[in-house]
Formats: sequence, C-alpha cells, structure tokens
Amino acid sequence: MSKSFASQGDMAEKKTSFTEVGEGLYAFTAEGDPNSGVIIGDDSVMVIEAQATPRLARKVVEHIRTVTDKPISHLVLTHYHAVRVLGASAYGAREIIMSDAARAMVVERGQEDWDSEFGRFPRLFQGHEEIPGLTWPTTTFSDRMTVYLGNRRVDIMHLGRAHTAGDAVVWVPDQEVMFTGDIVEYHSACYCGDGHFEDWGDTLAAIADYNPRSIAPGRGDALVGEEMVEKAIANTWDFVDSTYAPVKRVAGRGGSLKEAWDAVRAECDPKFADYAIYEHCLPFNVARAYDEARGIATPRIWTAERDQQMWADLQG
Repeated sequence: MSKSFASQGDMAEKKTSFTEVGEGLYAFTAEGDPNSGVIIGDDSVMVIEAQATPRLARKVVEHIRTVTDKPISHLVLTHYHAVRVLGASAYGAREIIMSDAARAMVVERGQEDWDSEFGRFPRLFQGHEEIPGLTWPTTTFSDRMTVYLGNRRVDIMHLGRAHTAGDAVVWVPDQEVMFTGDIVEYHSACYCGDGHFEDWGDTLAAIADYNPRSIAPGRGDALVGEEMVEKAIANTWDFVDSTYAPVKRVAGRGGSLKEAWDAVRAECDPKFADYAIYEHCLPFNVARAYDEARGIATPRIWTAERDQQMWADLQG
C-alpha cells in the first residue's frame, strides 16, 4: 500500500485545545484529530467521544481535571468508529451510551472497523496494547433519551443518518449548545466512507432547527457563536454535496470508480484540498458515494483487505 494512503504518513503530534462552548461545557480539539466533548453537571461529568486509545483518553481527562474534580459518570459515543470508542476504559464511566443502531454496527462490523482504522491511523493507535477489546454500551436508545446530571438536563438524540446510520447528537438546552459528532466538521474533511449522502443534508437541517448558540463538532475548532455555527453547517453540506453530485453523474452514465474519483477531485480539490484529513478521506468518500449512487443503500464493511484493493483500483 502506498505510503500516502490515508494517514499512514501523518506521525506529527497535534496541539490540543480545551475551549469553553457554554457554561460548564467544553470541546477538546486537536488540529483535525477526533474531538471530544465535556458536560459538567452538578455532581458528575459526561464525556462525549472516547478517543482511539486509553492513552489519548487520558489527555482528555487531564484537561477535564483543570476545570473540575467531579467524577466522570457518563460516556456518550455518537457512533461506532474505532477512533471514537476504543479509549472508553480510561474514563471509568458507569454508563456508556450509544444509539441502538450504533450498537448493532459494533456487532456487525466493529472488529473489522478496528482492524481497518488501525492501518489507516498509526499515530492515533499508539498505545493500542492497552485497549481491552471492543467497546460496548451499557445503555442504548432508539430516537432519544434524557440524562439528568443533577439539575442539568442533557438530551441525546438520533436526528437522522449522516456520517453513519446510527449517529447521535447531544443537546444541552440550558446553554443551547450541541455536540454533533462527525455530522458537522469545521475546516476538516468529512469522512463519508460509512455515510448516507442522500440523508446528510436533512440531518444537518434538523441540527440547524435547534438554532445552537455553539457547536462542538467532530473535528476542527469549537464553533462558538451563531455565525460560526451557521458557517460550519453550510460548509459541511457543501463538502458532502460537492462529493456526491459528481459521483452521481458519473454513476448515472455507467462510468467507473476511477472516473468518479477524477470527477470528485476536479470538484473538491479547489475548495477543500487544505482541509484536515482531506487526502485521507477522499478514497473512502468516493467509494461510498459510488456505491450509494448505484443503489447500494447500506455501506459495505471496510476491512484492511478492502482498503488495499480500493486504493489499488483508484491508483490504477
């Protein structure tokens, strides 16, 4: 496999930030690496997204301890991807929450996803020996659930398919702040390899209907203020649409995957080439868009072997 594939050549340490997005609400960000969110309640703390390994999770905990010594009681995982969930053991949370659909994906493809992402992100999986195994939720929900951290209400909802079929968002009504997972990104490419292009825009619209004052996105800087929120939602939709529309045209005339790749590069490179993980995401995005445009509704399971074959097809 080429050294340029995915993030195999990205071994530079990223600078982390811990930004307050509302009273008692924080976004842990790391220059385009996966973000985590923090909600401080009356007596305990909820974390959103576990990171890829316990080693990375401890960095989140270190930042949490600069603002509170309250115990971490809840961990919300917005979807099943390995880089988001495999650090869960480091938090010691009594409750780990996922949507029903996300848990089903752990059953169906959790190990394959772990194996695939391990090969794509060697830097994120440093210290992988500490991972005790697949992360399983203690609590699941279908459409929505509410958790009370003392008097602080937290709504956890599935608003629609986008980044995966089981995406959850976390809404804190007292501050009108949302943690969106990878449904919304900021100056970072969307990973669409397990996505649903036709649904993503409707899910973004559902997020916008809440009129969030701030958003902690899946990747990129915290979005503080309505202007940044609106800009990021619009930009995320532009990225998704700019990826899918040219692939749909190519697939509609019976064109090849390589032709779809070339069409997406022509459309997206001028607008998004400087985005974090753009080159990493592009082959997976094109492959999934090509499948969806040809009527394959459920994303196919990525394996290390499929990664290699797809990359060879695109390069050839």
